[in-house]
Amino acid sequence: MSAPKTFSIKSFGCQMNVYDGERMAELLGAEGMAPAEPGADADVVVLNTCHIREKAAEKAYSEVGRLRREDGSRPVIALAGCVAQAEGAEAKRRSKSIDLVVGPQAYHRLPQLLRDVEGGARPVDTDLPPLDKFAALPRRRRAGVSAFLSVQEGCDKFCTYCVVPYTRGAEVSRPIADLLDEAAQLVDGGTREITLLGQNVNAWEDGQETLATLIRRLAMLDGLERIRYTTSHPINMADDLIAAHAEVPELMPYLHLPVQAGSNRILKAMNRHHTAEEYLATIARVRAANPEIAISGDFIVGFPGETEEDFAATLRIVGQVGYASAFTFKYSARPGTPAATMDDQVPERVKDERLQRLQALVMEQSRAFNASKVGATTRILIDRNGRRDGQMIGKSPWLQSVFVDTDAGIGDMVDVRLTAALPNSIAGELVTKVTQQAA
Repeated sequence: MSAPKTFSIKSFGCQMNVYDGERMAELLGAEGMAPAEPGADADVVVLNTCHIREKAAEKAYSEVGRLRREDGSRPVIALAGCVAQAEGAEAKRRSKSIDLVVGPQAYHRLPQLLRDVEGGARPVDTDLPPLDKFAALPRRRRAGVSAFLSVQEGCDKFCTYCVVPYTRGAEVSRPIADLLDEAAQLVDGGTREITLLGQNVNAWEDGQETLATLIRRLAMLDGLERIRYTTSHPINMADDLIAAHAEVPELMPYLHLPVQAGSNRILKAMNRHHTAEEYLATIARVRAANPEIAISGDFIVGFPGETEEDFAATLRIVGQVGYASAFTFKYSARPGTPAATMDDQVPERVKDERLQRLQALVMEQSRAFNASKVGATTRILIDRNGRRDGQMIGKSPWLQSVFVDTDAGIGDMVDVRLTAALPNSIAGELVTKVTQQAA
Protein backbone atom coordinates (compact mmCIF):
# COMPACT_ATOMS: atom_id res chain seq x y z
CA MET A 1 0.00 0.00 0.00
CA SER A 2 1.56 3.30 -1.10
CA ALA A 3 -0.41 5.49 1.34
CA PRO A 4 -1.46 6.13 4.04
CA LYS A 5 1.52 5.12 6.12
CA THR A 6 0.32 5.25 9.73
CA PHE A 7 -2.85 4.09 11.42
CA SER A 8 -4.75 4.27 14.68
CA ILE A 9 -7.48 1.86 15.78
CA LYS A 10 -9.93 2.90 18.47
CA SER A 11 -12.00 0.00 19.79
CA PHE A 12 -15.12 0.49 21.88
CA GLY A 13 -17.27 -2.00 23.78
CA CYS A 14 -16.73 -5.69 24.27
CA GLN A 15 -13.66 -7.90 24.32
CA MET A 16 -14.59 -9.22 20.89
CA ASN A 17 -13.96 -5.70 19.59
CA VAL A 18 -10.60 -5.60 21.35
CA TYR A 19 -9.65 -8.84 19.59
CA ASP A 20 -10.93 -7.54 16.25
CA GLY A 21 -8.96 -4.33 16.73
CA GLU A 22 -5.78 -6.30 17.33
CA ARG A 23 -6.34 -8.35 14.18
CA MET A 24 -7.03 -5.25 12.08
CA ALA A 25 -3.77 -3.78 13.35
CA GLU A 26 -1.98 -6.94 12.25
CA LEU A 27 -3.65 -6.71 8.84
CA LEU A 28 -2.49 -3.15 8.32
CA GLY A 29 0.95 -3.97 9.67
CA ALA A 30 1.24 -6.73 7.08
CA GLU A 31 0.57 -4.05 4.44
CA GLY A 32 3.61 -2.08 5.56
CA MET A 33 1.73 0.44 7.68
CA ALA A 34 2.80 1.37 11.21
CA PRO A 35 0.83 2.39 14.31
CA ALA A 36 0.88 6.14 14.83
CA GLU A 37 2.93 7.34 17.77
CA PRO A 38 0.91 8.36 20.85
CA GLY A 39 -0.40 11.89 20.37
CA ALA A 40 0.52 11.98 16.69
CA ASP A 41 -1.96 12.33 13.84
CA ALA A 42 -2.56 9.05 12.02
CA ASP A 43 -3.07 8.85 8.27
CA VAL A 44 -5.97 6.44 8.76
CA VAL A 45 -8.21 6.01 11.79
CA VAL A 46 -10.39 2.95 12.28
CA LEU A 47 -13.32 3.44 14.66
CA ASN A 48 -14.17 -0.08 15.80
CA THR A 49 -17.62 0.53 17.23
CA CYS A 50 -20.09 -1.15 19.58
CA HIS A 51 -23.88 -1.08 19.10
CA ILE A 52 -25.03 -2.74 22.31
CA ARG A 53 -25.98 0.48 24.08
CA GLU A 54 -28.37 3.29 23.28
CA LYS A 55 -26.98 6.21 21.28
CA ALA A 56 -23.96 4.13 20.21
CA ALA A 57 -24.29 5.37 16.63
CA GLU A 58 -24.46 8.99 17.79
CA LYS A 59 -21.30 8.51 19.84
CA ALA A 60 -19.56 7.05 16.78
CA TYR A 61 -20.48 10.05 14.64
CA SER A 62 -19.33 12.41 17.41
CA GLU A 63 -15.98 10.63 17.39
CA VAL A 64 -15.81 11.15 13.62
CA GLY A 65 -16.31 14.88 14.12
CA ARG A 66 -13.49 15.07 16.66
CA LEU A 67 -11.01 13.70 14.13
CA ARG A 68 -10.92 16.93 12.13
CA ARG A 69 -7.57 18.63 12.68
CA GLU A 70 -6.89 22.28 13.47
CA ASP A 71 -5.84 22.98 9.88
CA GLY A 72 -9.14 21.57 8.59
CA SER A 73 -7.65 18.33 7.29
CA ARG A 74 -8.63 14.89 8.52
CA PRO A 75 -7.38 11.31 8.31
CA VAL A 76 -8.93 8.61 6.21
CA ILE A 77 -11.77 7.41 8.45
CA ALA A 78 -12.99 3.82 8.49
CA LEU A 79 -16.17 3.06 10.43
CA ALA A 80 -15.93 -0.57 11.58
CA GLY A 81 -17.66 -2.86 14.05
CA CYS A 82 -21.30 -3.29 14.96
CA VAL A 83 -22.44 0.30 14.33
CA ALA A 84 -21.01 -0.06 10.82
CA GLN A 85 -22.94 -3.31 10.37
CA ALA A 86 -26.19 -1.78 11.62
CA GLU A 87 -25.88 1.52 9.73
CA GLY A 88 -24.37 0.30 6.46
CA ALA A 89 -24.53 2.83 3.62
CA GLU A 90 -26.57 5.15 5.84
CA ALA A 91 -23.35 5.95 7.69
CA LYS A 92 -21.87 7.61 4.61
CA ARG A 93 -25.01 9.66 4.14
CA ARG A 94 -24.96 10.79 7.77
CA SER A 95 -21.31 11.81 7.66
CA LYS A 96 -19.40 12.80 4.54
CA SER A 97 -16.18 12.39 6.56
CA ILE A 98 -16.54 8.62 6.68
CA ASP A 99 -14.50 7.14 3.83
CA LEU A 100 -15.38 3.49 4.23
CA VAL A 101 -17.74 1.27 6.21
CA VAL A 102 -16.82 -2.31 7.13
CA GLY A 103 -18.73 -4.76 9.31
CA PRO A 104 -17.23 -7.09 11.93
CA GLN A 105 -17.29 -10.13 9.62
CA ALA A 106 -15.67 -8.33 6.68
CA TYR A 107 -12.72 -6.49 8.21
CA HIS A 108 -10.26 -8.91 6.63
CA ARG A 109 -10.92 -6.93 3.44
CA LEU A 110 -9.86 -3.65 5.08
CA PRO A 111 -6.58 -3.27 3.12
CA GLN A 112 -8.43 -3.60 -0.19
CA LEU A 113 -11.11 -1.17 0.97
CA LEU A 114 -8.41 1.37 1.79
CA ARG A 115 -6.99 0.92 -1.69
CA ASP A 116 -10.47 1.56 -3.05
CA VAL A 117 -10.54 4.80 -1.05
CA GLU A 118 -7.22 5.81 -2.62
CA GLY A 119 -8.91 5.32 -5.98
CA GLY A 120 -11.70 7.71 -5.07
CA ALA A 121 -14.36 5.24 -3.86
CA ARG A 122 -16.28 5.29 -0.57
CA PRO A 123 -16.87 1.54 -0.15
CA VAL A 124 -19.31 -0.28 2.13
CA ASP A 125 -18.78 -3.94 3.04
CA THR A 126 -21.20 -5.44 5.55
CA ASP A 127 -21.37 -9.01 4.27
CA LEU A 128 -21.68 -11.74 6.89
CA PRO A 129 -19.69 -14.66 5.45
CA PRO A 130 -19.24 -17.42 8.07
CA LEU A 131 -15.63 -17.25 9.28
CA ASP A 132 -14.10 -16.24 5.93
CA LYS A 133 -12.14 -13.52 7.65
CA PHE A 134 -10.07 -15.84 9.84
CA ALA A 135 -8.60 -17.66 6.84
CA ALA A 136 -7.55 -14.30 5.38
CA LEU A 137 -5.94 -12.88 8.52
CA PRO A 138 -2.15 -12.92 8.95
CA ARG A 139 -0.41 -15.14 11.45
CA ARG A 140 -0.38 -13.77 14.98
CA ARG A 141 2.60 -11.60 15.73
CA ARG A 142 4.09 -11.11 19.18
CA ALA A 143 1.27 -10.44 21.64
CA GLY A 144 1.05 -9.41 25.27
CA VAL A 145 1.40 -11.79 28.19
CA SER A 146 -2.41 -12.05 28.15
CA ALA A 147 -4.21 -12.34 24.83
CA PHE A 148 -7.68 -12.92 23.42
CA LEU A 149 -8.50 -15.74 21.03
CA SER A 150 -11.84 -15.58 19.22
CA VAL A 151 -13.25 -19.11 18.95
CA GLN A 152 -16.94 -18.52 18.25
CA GLU A 153 -18.94 -15.65 16.78
CA GLY A 154 -22.57 -14.72 16.37
CA CYS A 155 -25.63 -15.76 18.29
CA ASP A 156 -28.74 -17.88 17.72
CA LYS A 157 -30.36 -17.15 21.08
CA PHE A 158 -32.25 -14.00 19.98
CA CYS A 159 -32.72 -12.40 23.37
CA THR A 160 -35.37 -9.77 22.77
CA TYR A 161 -33.14 -6.86 23.89
CA CYS A 162 -30.02 -7.77 21.92
CA VAL A 163 -28.70 -6.70 18.50
CA VAL A 164 -25.88 -9.26 18.30
CA PRO A 165 -27.71 -11.74 15.99
CA TYR A 166 -28.24 -8.87 13.56
CA THR A 167 -24.75 -7.32 13.74
CA ARG A 168 -22.60 -10.44 14.20
CA GLY A 169 -24.73 -13.03 12.41
CA ALA A 170 -25.54 -16.64 13.26
CA GLU A 171 -23.53 -18.77 15.70
CA VAL A 172 -20.45 -20.21 14.02
CA SER A 173 -17.45 -22.00 15.53
CA ARG A 174 -13.91 -21.92 14.24
CA PRO A 175 -12.23 -25.30 13.55
CA ILE A 176 -10.19 -26.66 16.43
CA ALA A 177 -7.07 -27.08 14.28
CA ASP A 178 -7.10 -23.36 13.45
CA LEU A 179 -7.55 -22.43 17.10
CA LEU A 180 -4.72 -24.64 18.30
CA ASP A 181 -2.47 -23.17 15.62
CA GLU A 182 -3.33 -19.57 16.53
CA ALA A 183 -2.87 -20.33 20.23
CA ALA A 184 0.55 -21.81 19.51
CA GLN A 185 1.47 -18.64 17.61
CA LEU A 186 0.46 -16.56 20.62
CA VAL A 187 2.45 -18.69 23.06
CA ASP A 188 5.48 -18.58 20.77
CA GLY A 189 5.14 -14.79 20.86
CA GLY A 190 5.24 -14.65 24.65
CA THR A 191 1.59 -15.05 25.66
CA ARG A 192 1.11 -16.92 28.92
CA GLU A 193 -2.64 -16.46 29.42
CA ILE A 194 -5.31 -16.87 26.74
CA THR A 195 -8.94 -15.84 27.08
CA LEU A 196 -11.25 -17.66 24.67
CA LEU A 197 -13.89 -15.33 23.27
CA GLY A 198 -17.36 -15.76 21.82
CA GLN A 199 -20.79 -14.21 22.04
CA ASN A 200 -21.77 -17.64 23.40
CA VAL A 201 -18.33 -19.11 23.88
CA ASN A 202 -19.51 -22.27 25.62
CA ALA A 203 -21.62 -23.12 22.54
CA TRP A 204 -18.37 -23.70 20.62
CA GLU A 205 -18.16 -27.08 18.93
CA ASP A 206 -16.30 -28.78 16.12
CA GLY A 207 -17.83 -32.15 15.36
CA GLN A 208 -17.57 -34.10 18.61
CA GLU A 209 -15.21 -31.54 20.12
CA THR A 210 -16.64 -29.21 22.76
CA LEU A 211 -15.26 -26.18 24.58
CA ALA A 212 -14.10 -28.51 27.35
CA THR A 213 -12.15 -30.54 24.79
CA LEU A 214 -10.59 -27.41 23.36
CA ILE A 215 -9.56 -26.24 26.84
CA ARG A 216 -7.93 -29.59 27.59
CA ARG A 217 -6.03 -29.48 24.29
CA LEU A 218 -4.87 -25.92 24.91
CA ALA A 219 -3.68 -26.87 28.40
CA MET A 220 -1.16 -29.19 26.76
CA LEU A 221 0.64 -26.27 25.05
CA ASP A 222 4.06 -25.83 26.63
CA GLY A 223 4.31 -22.28 27.98
CA LEU A 224 0.60 -21.58 28.27
CA GLU A 225 0.01 -21.14 31.98
CA ARG A 226 -3.59 -19.90 32.15
CA ILE A 227 -6.87 -20.28 30.26
CA ARG A 228 -10.10 -18.30 30.65
CA TYR A 229 -13.26 -18.00 28.56
CA THR A 230 -16.08 -15.50 28.15
CA THR A 231 -19.00 -14.92 27.62
CA SER A 232 -21.05 -18.00 28.48
CA HIS A 233 -24.76 -18.73 28.27
CA PRO A 234 -26.34 -20.71 31.13
CA ILE A 235 -28.00 -23.23 28.82
CA ASN A 236 -24.61 -24.21 27.36
CA MET A 237 -22.88 -25.03 30.67
CA ALA A 238 -22.38 -28.71 29.82
CA ASP A 239 -21.22 -31.37 32.29
CA ASP A 240 -17.81 -31.76 30.64
CA LEU A 241 -17.15 -28.01 30.85
CA ILE A 242 -18.08 -27.95 34.52
CA ALA A 243 -15.82 -30.97 35.09
CA ALA A 244 -12.94 -29.11 33.43
CA HIS A 245 -13.12 -26.52 36.19
CA ALA A 246 -12.22 -29.30 38.63
CA GLU A 247 -9.73 -31.20 36.49
CA VAL A 248 -7.70 -28.70 34.41
CA PRO A 249 -5.28 -26.67 36.57
CA GLU A 250 -4.65 -24.20 33.74
CA LEU A 251 -8.36 -23.26 33.63
CA MET A 252 -8.67 -20.37 36.04
CA PRO A 253 -11.29 -20.49 38.83
CA TYR A 254 -13.41 -17.75 37.31
CA LEU A 255 -16.72 -17.94 35.45
CA HIS A 256 -18.61 -15.10 33.82
CA LEU A 257 -22.18 -16.39 33.54
CA PRO A 258 -24.82 -13.72 32.84
CA VAL A 259 -28.36 -14.18 34.15
CA GLN A 260 -29.69 -10.66 33.34
CA ALA A 261 -32.69 -10.83 35.73
CA GLY A 262 -34.01 -12.79 38.68
CA SER A 263 -37.68 -12.81 37.71
CA ASN A 264 -38.87 -15.75 35.64
CA ARG A 265 -41.52 -13.54 34.06
CA ILE A 266 -38.86 -11.10 32.87
CA LEU A 267 -36.51 -13.90 31.82
CA LYS A 268 -39.28 -15.28 29.62
CA ALA A 269 -39.95 -11.85 28.13
CA MET A 270 -36.22 -11.55 27.46
CA ASN A 271 -36.25 -14.97 25.69
CA ARG A 272 -33.39 -16.16 27.86
CA HIS A 273 -34.31 -19.88 27.56
CA HIS A 274 -33.77 -20.57 31.28
CA THR A 275 -35.39 -19.86 34.64
CA ALA A 276 -33.86 -18.39 37.76
CA GLU A 277 -34.02 -21.81 39.41
CA GLU A 278 -32.16 -23.45 36.52
CA TYR A 279 -29.49 -20.76 36.65
CA LEU A 280 -29.00 -21.27 40.39
CA ALA A 281 -28.79 -25.02 39.88
CA THR A 282 -26.03 -24.49 37.31
CA ILE A 283 -24.11 -22.26 39.72
CA ALA A 284 -24.43 -24.96 42.38
CA ARG A 285 -23.00 -27.60 40.02
CA VAL A 286 -20.06 -25.36 39.12
CA ARG A 287 -19.30 -24.66 42.79
CA ALA A 288 -19.55 -28.33 43.63
CA ALA A 289 -16.88 -28.99 40.99
CA ASN A 290 -14.66 -26.12 42.16
CA PRO A 291 -15.56 -24.45 45.46
CA GLU A 292 -12.89 -21.78 44.89
CA ILE A 293 -14.49 -20.41 41.72
CA ALA A 294 -15.34 -16.72 41.40
CA ILE A 295 -18.68 -16.01 39.72
CA SER A 296 -19.28 -12.91 37.63
CA GLY A 297 -22.53 -11.90 35.94
CA ASP A 298 -24.47 -9.40 33.84
CA PHE A 299 -27.71 -7.69 34.87
CA ILE A 300 -30.22 -5.50 33.06
CA VAL A 301 -32.56 -3.36 35.15
CA GLY A 302 -35.70 -1.68 33.89
CA PHE A 303 -36.55 -4.16 31.14
CA PRO A 304 -40.02 -3.36 29.72
CA GLY A 305 -42.71 -4.41 32.16
CA GLU A 306 -40.33 -4.87 35.10
CA THR A 307 -42.20 -4.25 38.35
CA GLU A 308 -40.75 -3.61 41.78
CA GLU A 309 -41.52 -7.26 42.56
CA ASP A 310 -39.55 -8.37 39.50
CA PHE A 311 -36.62 -6.19 40.52
CA ALA A 312 -36.76 -7.60 44.04
CA ALA A 313 -36.31 -11.05 42.47
CA THR A 314 -33.13 -9.78 40.80
CA LEU A 315 -31.80 -8.57 44.16
CA ARG A 316 -32.65 -11.97 45.66
CA ILE A 317 -30.71 -13.90 43.02
CA VAL A 318 -27.70 -11.63 43.55
CA GLY A 319 -27.95 -12.35 47.26
CA GLN A 320 -28.20 -16.09 46.66
CA VAL A 321 -25.24 -16.34 44.28
CA GLY A 322 -22.77 -13.98 45.94
CA TYR A 323 -20.90 -12.49 42.98
CA ALA A 324 -17.21 -11.65 42.91
CA SER A 325 -18.07 -9.01 40.31
CA ALA A 326 -20.87 -8.09 37.95
CA PHE A 327 -21.69 -5.74 35.11
CA THR A 328 -24.94 -3.85 35.59
CA PHE A 329 -26.85 -1.90 32.96
CA LYS A 330 -30.05 0.03 32.52
CA TYR A 331 -32.23 -1.43 29.78
CA SER A 332 -31.50 0.40 26.53
CA ALA A 333 -33.92 0.04 23.60
CA ARG A 334 -32.14 -1.07 20.45
CA PRO A 335 -33.92 -0.34 17.15
CA GLY A 336 -35.10 -3.49 15.42
CA THR A 337 -35.22 -5.65 18.55
CA PRO A 338 -38.57 -6.98 19.85
CA ALA A 339 -38.15 -5.37 23.28
CA ALA A 340 -37.92 -1.90 21.74
CA THR A 341 -41.62 -2.01 20.83
CA MET A 342 -42.90 -3.72 23.97
CA ASP A 343 -45.50 -2.02 26.14
CA ASP A 344 -44.77 -0.78 29.67
CA GLN A 345 -41.38 0.80 29.04
CA VAL A 346 -39.93 1.64 32.46
CA PRO A 347 -39.37 5.36 33.19
CA GLU A 348 -35.74 6.48 33.21
CA ARG A 349 -35.89 7.73 36.80
CA VAL A 350 -37.07 4.29 37.96
CA LYS A 351 -34.27 2.57 36.05
CA ASP A 352 -31.73 4.96 37.59
CA GLU A 353 -32.94 4.26 41.14
CA ARG A 354 -32.97 0.48 40.65
CA LEU A 355 -29.53 0.51 39.08
CA GLN A 356 -28.10 2.34 42.08
CA ARG A 357 -29.57 -0.21 44.46
CA LEU A 358 -28.27 -3.11 42.42
CA GLN A 359 -24.81 -1.61 42.07
CA ALA A 360 -24.61 -1.03 45.82
CA LEU A 361 -25.35 -4.70 46.48
CA VAL A 362 -22.90 -5.90 43.84
CA MET A 363 -20.16 -3.65 45.22
CA GLU A 364 -20.80 -4.99 48.71
CA GLN A 365 -20.41 -8.54 47.43
CA SER A 366 -17.28 -7.70 45.45
CA ARG A 367 -15.63 -6.21 48.51
CA ALA A 368 -16.64 -9.25 50.56
CA PHE A 369 -15.14 -11.59 47.98
CA ASN A 370 -11.87 -9.65 47.92
CA ALA A 371 -11.78 -9.60 51.72
CA SER A 372 -12.27 -13.37 51.81
CA LYS A 373 -8.96 -13.81 50.00
CA VAL A 374 -6.90 -11.73 52.44
CA GLY A 375 -4.31 -13.96 54.10
CA ALA A 376 -4.21 -16.40 51.18
CA THR A 377 -1.09 -17.07 49.15
CA THR A 378 -1.65 -17.23 45.42
CA ARG A 379 0.18 -16.90 42.14
CA ILE A 380 -0.25 -13.82 39.98
CA LEU A 381 0.79 -13.08 36.40
CA ILE A 382 2.48 -9.67 36.20
CA ASP A 383 0.93 -7.76 33.29
CA ARG A 384 1.68 -4.06 33.86
CA ASN A 385 3.58 -1.47 35.87
CA GLY A 386 2.17 0.08 39.02
CA ARG A 387 1.89 3.79 39.72
CA ARG A 388 5.17 4.10 41.59
CA ASP A 389 8.69 2.77 41.20
CA GLY A 390 9.06 -0.84 42.24
CA GLN A 391 5.33 -1.54 42.13
CA MET A 392 3.88 -4.04 39.65
CA ILE A 393 0.33 -5.22 38.99
CA GLY A 394 -0.75 -8.74 38.15
CA LYS A 395 -3.94 -10.74 37.81
CA SER A 396 -4.93 -13.30 40.42
CA PRO A 397 -6.56 -16.58 39.38
CA TRP A 398 -9.89 -14.91 40.26
CA LEU A 399 -9.18 -11.98 37.89
CA GLN A 400 -8.49 -9.45 40.62
CA SER A 401 -5.77 -6.83 40.10
CA VAL A 402 -3.07 -7.37 42.72
CA PHE A 403 -0.51 -4.67 43.57
CA VAL A 404 2.87 -5.87 44.79
CA ASP A 405 6.36 -4.43 45.33
CA THR A 406 8.74 -6.60 43.36
CA ASP A 407 11.59 -6.51 40.86
CA ALA A 408 9.69 -9.02 38.71
CA GLY A 409 8.89 -7.87 35.19
CA ILE A 410 5.88 -8.09 32.91
CA GLY A 411 5.32 -11.73 32.04
CA ASP A 412 6.75 -13.06 35.30
CA MET A 413 4.65 -15.15 37.62
CA VAL A 414 5.12 -14.56 41.33
CA ASP A 415 3.65 -15.96 44.52
CA VAL A 416 2.16 -13.30 46.76
CA ARG A 417 0.42 -13.19 50.09
CA LEU A 418 -2.76 -11.13 49.81
CA THR A 419 -2.70 -8.54 52.59
CA ALA A 420 -5.52 -6.02 52.11
CA ALA A 421 -8.77 -5.81 50.19
CA LEU A 422 -9.25 -2.53 48.33
CA PRO A 423 -12.51 -1.45 46.61
CA ASN A 424 -11.47 -2.74 43.16
CA SER A 425 -8.21 -4.57 43.79
CA ILE A 426 -6.05 -6.34 46.39
CA ALA A 427 -2.68 -5.48 47.92
CA GLY A 428 -0.11 -8.23 48.19
CA GLU A 429 3.41 -8.87 49.41
CA LEU A 430 5.96 -10.91 47.54
CA VAL A 431 6.61 -14.47 48.64
CA THR A 432 8.78 -15.63 45.73
CA LYS A 433 9.35 -15.11 42.04
CA VAL A 434 8.27 -18.31 40.30
CA THR A 435 8.91 -18.22 36.58
CA GLN A 436 10.06 -15.76 33.99
CA GLN A 437 8.68 -15.14 30.53
CA ALA A 438 10.62 -16.81 27.79
CA ALA A 439 12.57 -14.44 25.55
